[in-house]
Amino acid sequence: MFSHVMVGSTDIDRSKKFYDALFGAMGGKPGVRDPKGRLLYMHNGGLFMVTTPIDGKTATHANGGTIGFSMSGPEQADAWHKAGVANGGKAIEDPPGVRESGAGPLYLAYLRDPDGNKLCALHRVQKA
Repeated sequence: MFSHVMVGSTDIDRSKKFYDALFGAMGGKPGVRDPKGRLLYMHNGGLFMVTTPIDGKTATHANGGTIGFSMSGPEQADAWHKAGVANGGKAIEDPPGVRESGAGPLYLAYLRDPDGNKLCALHRVQKA
């Protein structure tokens, strides 16, 4: 359904450090810069991009918006969360852990990136 996700940043170098750490924790590669200076991360068939706003105004985050990343298990979600906090992100909401949802149990971890974008690591827990 989606071709890509793009977030804005006021500091591409700071964002590269942060997102390189997150994608590294997920088994991905560091981002590459395209000719326009945007960061591109390709992982598991998805494309995630970071850019300075093309209108020249300050980057802002969406109120109520969340970008979710699929994780292979709780250990990967925890490594993702730890990497994010260690590289300029902020832990938000409850600590990483299992939460019940209408879709069944989910292992979730939440961060805000250095520009305030809300991110989620999600692993669908298999019932025994």
